[in-house]
Amino acid sequence: MTTTKNPAVRVRRGVLHLIAVVIGVLIVLPIGFGVLGGFKDNGQLSTNPLGWPAPWIPANYTDILTSGVFWRQLTNSVLIALATTLVMVGASALAAFVFARFTFRGREFLFTLFAVGLMFPFAVAILPLFILLRGLGLLDNPLGVILPQAAFGLPVTIIILRQFFRTVPAEVEEAATLDGCDAFGFFWRILLPMARPALATVSVLAIVSSWNNFMLPLVVFTDQSWWTLPVGVQAFQGQYADDTARVLAYVVLSMVPALGFYALAERQLVGGLAGGVKG
Repeated sequence: MTTTKNPAVRVRRGVLHLIAVVIGVLIVLPIGFGVLGGFKDNGQLSTNPLGWPAPWIPANYTDILTSGVFWRQLTNSVLIALATTLVMVGASALAAFVFARFTFRGREFLFTLFAVGLMFPFAVAILPLFILLRGLGLLDNPLGVILPQAAFGLPVTIIILRQFFRTVPAEVEEAATLDGCDAFGFFWRILLPMARPALATVSVLAIVSSWNNFMLPLVVFTDQSWWTLPVGVQAFQGQYADDTARVLAYVVLSMVPALGFYALAERQLVGGLAGGVKG
């Protein structure tokens, strides 16, 4: 029986591998074009867009790396991403703990409201959000980006953490109570350390989401000193619209921190999500 199934299994695996290779090529080709394009000049991009640079022009990259504007935007992106993650994960962990370990009237209704937030597009809220932030005096203030980003990330974070918190056996909580832990003590000393894979997962998602956010920083920050990298890329593209090679270099350098972080955190992200599904 196993012998007759092997050809079909091999064919299925071969098809899946082929699909994975095709998707990988579609992802790598634009990145490779951007990296090599940053080492060319506009003439080379016009006459030989897919070939190797001849000659190589590293000045496109070095000029950007020696610019204080790029590093300021990089610092802003890092600070906002870390602050957003701290606020979002902290608030979500407390809410998920309540939804997972306490029973009260209306619990599932409130949780459903958070789940509905997954279907609420961010673009729809941008105008009322702008009016609200202006009324609160949070324009040109990093909190005007950090708090809304954290709020829009709550639904998916609460859902993931609640699933992990519910997998902790009730006997563990009972033993902690007998040892003198109150509800918050159990949450802080026992539940959070046990949920470290889930916390790492949602933290990675929060950082990547904040890093890639373009619309909110564009609306909130008119002061260029607070611009993040996505906004900086757009502004740089407008400033050097005729210098495509330099724009490609700026885009590539803007991607490097996010790609590096994701490469380091990818195993934790996949493992945490797999654990959540398994749980």
